[in-house]
Amino acid sequence: MVEETYSEDMGHGTLVIISGPSGAGKGTLVDRLVARVPELWVSISAATRAPRPGEVDGENYFFLSPEEFSRRIEAGDFLEWAEVHGNRYGTLRSAVEAKMAEGRDVILEIDPQGAMQVKALMPEAVLVFIVAPSMTELERRIRGRGAETDEQVSVRLATAVRELELVGNYDFVVENDDVARATDELVRIIKSLD
Repeated sequence: MVEETYSEDMGHGTLVIISGPSGAGKGTLVDRLVARVPELWVSISAATRAPRPGEVDGENYFFLSPEEFSRRIEAGDFLEWAEVHGNRYGTLRSAVEAKMAEGRDVILEIDPQGAMQVKALMPEAVLVFIVAPSMTELERRIRGRGAETDEQVSVRLATAVRELELVGNYDFVVENDDVARATDELVRIIKSLD
């Protein structure tokens, strides 16, 4: 099988933002997308929340103290940042811009409020919204992680309702009803951008 490369000779990569409600399966789909299209570079977000079991600093997130995060905001180091569920998350501008300048397509897996910030700064960014088949399924997935209290689950579900109102601002919507099918759809979207 011949490996195809994307945007290698374009000189400037495409920024693809993948977002959606907590529990929609964004991380799983991004992992599978990168396995299928290894030329993609996935940006690592900075976060003020504590690592979940198995998460590694610098690999899953850059885990920053609230004070360090504030210093980085003041220095203008973030392409976007947002407060979500009581924690702050952000994308470091320098890394994204460097990879795009190399001609690599860059994936940002961020929340919808961050996606809207980036789209305002970089209108050429392509936005993909990931949705679960239903709110019931979304709740089942969030509870299944076992990482949130009942109160945190309620907050995440209320946030999801607000985030779904932004779906009209996205270029593509992918329903994560079946991981293999949704991954195929994401691969087709990425290939269609070149």
